[in-house]
Amino acid sequence: MTTETVAELEVVLCVGDTTYLDYYGNIVAKREGYGPIGNGGNGLILHNAIAVDPQLGQPLGLLWQKLWNRDPKQKPPKDETPTKKKRRLAVARKVARKRPFEQKESYRWVEALTTVDHKVSQSTRVIHTFDNKQL
Repeated sequence: MTTETVAELEVVLCVGDTTYLDYYGNIVAKREGYGPIGNGGNGLILHNAIAVDPQLGQPLGLLWQKLWNRDPKQKPPKDETPTKKKRRLAVARKVARKRPFEQKESYRWVEALTTVDHKVSQSTRVIHTFDNKQL
């Protein structure tokens, strides 16, 4: 188990990244129920946090993982003008900014950080590195 391997080290790197599993053009049967990703994609989002030995640069295993999907976006009105679209998107951004932090996508990294710190031995110092510009 990764946590047992990590417990033997004084310091471990916890490297997090996101993978987008895009099924838009490939697996039509799996498209329904998934959510939007990227520019027009349809699929799942996978967050990973991997333990790395800082002395050897070797991966030690997976410390945390979360698979989830975004809610599908509502289709815009058929008669929407560019001005109305701009206004609708501006309102949506304001609403998104006011959501509690726990409901934002970047909170997934806080989940990773707290879960990993809880799982890893207190004698091991964990240095977290996540690829997220919004934290």
